[in-house]
Amino acid sequence: MHTIRWGIIGCGDVTEKKSGPAFQKCTNSRLTAVMRRNAKKAEDYARRHQVPKWYDDADELIHDQEVDAVYIATPPDSHRDYTLLVAAAGKPVYVEKPMARTHQECLQMIEACQKSKVPLFVAYYRRSLPRFLKVKELLNTHVIGDIRTVSVRLSVPVQHSEYPQRDLPWRVVTQTAGGGLFFDLASHTLDILDFYFGPVAEATGLAANLMNMYEAEDVVSAAFRFESGIIGSGLWCFNTGNETDIIEISGEKGQITIPTFSHSPIQLSQKTGGQCWEIAHPDHIQQPHIQSIIDELNGNGHCPCHGEDGARTARVMDSIIDEWRRENNIVF
Repeated sequence: MHTIRWGIIGCGDVTEKKSGPAFQKCTNSRLTAVMRRNAKKAEDYARRHQVPKWYDDADELIHDQEVDAVYIATPPDSHRDYTLLVAAAGKPVYVEKPMARTHQECLQMIEACQKSKVPLFVAYYRRSLPRFLKVKELLNTHVIGDIRTVSVRLSVPVQHSEYPQRDLPWRVVTQTAGGGLFFDLASHTLDILDFYFGPVAEATGLAANLMNMYEAEDVVSAAFRFESGIIGSGLWCFNTGNETDIIEISGEKGQITIPTFSHSPIQLSQKTGGQCWEIAHPDHIQQPHIQSIIDELNGNGHCPCHGEDGARTARVMDSIIDEWRRENNIVF
């Protein structure tokens, strides 16, 4: 077992608590260098998080001989390009979700890493969290029998102050994010469903912009079918006054419900009664996932989300908003 020395490209908000500190706290891990195009912000991050090196040039970090693996935590529009550079340098890649803006970009990332014979990991970290693994356990032990349907509903109250006429958040800028908040948030849910039930065989959907505060879609509905035959549906709305966050898994003997994002308990409902589990997230929510990557790199474990897994979710999202993209001439 040896210590994996990490470099981070893009030390923004997601790295402050969710991921960055985990590289220091995981076993056999060390955060050696960070990079941000704004030199002052890169230096400030390094100082606050006790990181020895900082850069404002990604190429310098990638080729630092004291960096063994690179975590790409930039917006999705640069995921492919940075992955290709890291892979060409012969170093393992850990990339934020969504993996890229399109399925095609994901395939290019996978090809580059395969060519360079380096692993490609994706930050769909719910696959490693105890509360979602508990649901996996319940499904594997068939407590609700054969699964029939899956239903997803996510409603997010709109905060008009978040969307000024200028300097929109990158998450609602299509060319940067690949779409609107659907890409940022629904990707987590679609990935965990892939983890539970396997690949989606076909998907279709409708999208619209009803709020007119930015150009990206702000409401999406979808229907999908897994290769196993399970039927799924989803409704994601980012322009309402209410808040809803639920995944409902219905089987022949009962139902399991769990939120994607909130801390509500897991609920099991059966004819004979019900049960619930309250399982808290770790302080740094990506830490179990990052530990699984480190363990795999050391030949002592397996990360549950690689490039091929992340690409499947990108393919499903592409299918769901394909018509919206065509109608609005969205190309990358």
